[in-house]
Amino acid sequence: MVDREVWLFPGQGAQRVGMGRDLAERFREARDVFEAADEALGTALTKIMWEGPAEELTKTHHAQPAILAHSAAVVAVVRAHGIARPAVAAGHSLGEYSALVASEALPATAAAGLVRRRGELMLEAGHLRPGKMAAVLGLPGAEVEAACREASSSDEVAVPANFNAPDQTVVSGDPAAVERAGAACQARGARRVVPLKVSGAFHSPLMAPAQDPLAGELAEAPFGDPAVPVMANASAEPVTTAERARVMLVEQLTSPVRWVGCVEAAAEHVGEGATWIEMGPGTVLTGLLKRIVPGASARNLGTADDLTRFLGAVA
Repeated sequence: MVDREVWLFPGQGAQRVGMGRDLAERFREARDVFEAADEALGTALTKIMWEGPAEELTKTHHAQPAILAHSAAVVAVVRAHGIARPAVAAGHSLGEYSALVASEALPATAAAGLVRRRGELMLEAGHLRPGKMAAVLGLPGAEVEAACREASSSDEVAVPANFNAPDQTVVSGDPAAVERAGAACQARGARRVVPLKVSGAFHSPLMAPAQDPLAGELAEAPFGDPAVPVMANASAEPVTTAERARVMLVEQLTSPVRWVGCVEAAAEHVGEGATWIEMGPGTVLTGLLKRIVPGASARNLGTADDLTRFLGAVA
């Protein structure tokens, strides 16, 4: 274990055509992870990851296992070179599953199947009750939360879905309520309100139909107790048992991603001087980290070149 490292794992939106191909070409451990994911899912996920088209990769039930497989491949390479695990792990939305893989609570193949099913269930819930999401920029989260309360009614709801940074919160819910919440945020001084291209109102009460089916899938999955604490999105508190991990993953569907709280709790756990490593595609979480913990030492491990430089420095 590396006492001063926090591993971060990205969520949906980090996918891109070609993701992970360089890892498979350069590292046997990564190639093994991708091949195992294809076999476990019974589909050529890697073909979609590496060749697209982008419209296919962006579909929720493809994007989620693709991002998880990419993150798991990075973990496998790092682990093979002597870095077994961090001091604490955290993942954004579906990234919580990747964090549980890194903590050795869940095999990567089982996690890939779970997030694909999660994506299917979220898509189905979005069809049952279509929703909308929008990012609010330049307004404190508490103000966004108040605007959502004002905009909601007995029939239509708007809620904070992602507390991504002190001044960036995503709103989710029924389309009309989200529109009203966006207008209320602008009236309160928001710099911008940006509609998001999504297939449902994620992390809101509109995802409730997905909870019971996902709970059934999680109950059958081969969980163990995490070897290191994993910060739960729904509570921003550390998860240390398999039972609690299952509960929090179900709650996560309809609860906001308390990312600011997760990062702050992880920072308190490791203290000053820690190294933060984003493992997987993209650099979104590293960017958010700098706005939550100014001056944090961070790096990204998403490409083969990233890993080669990192492993050379460690050696």
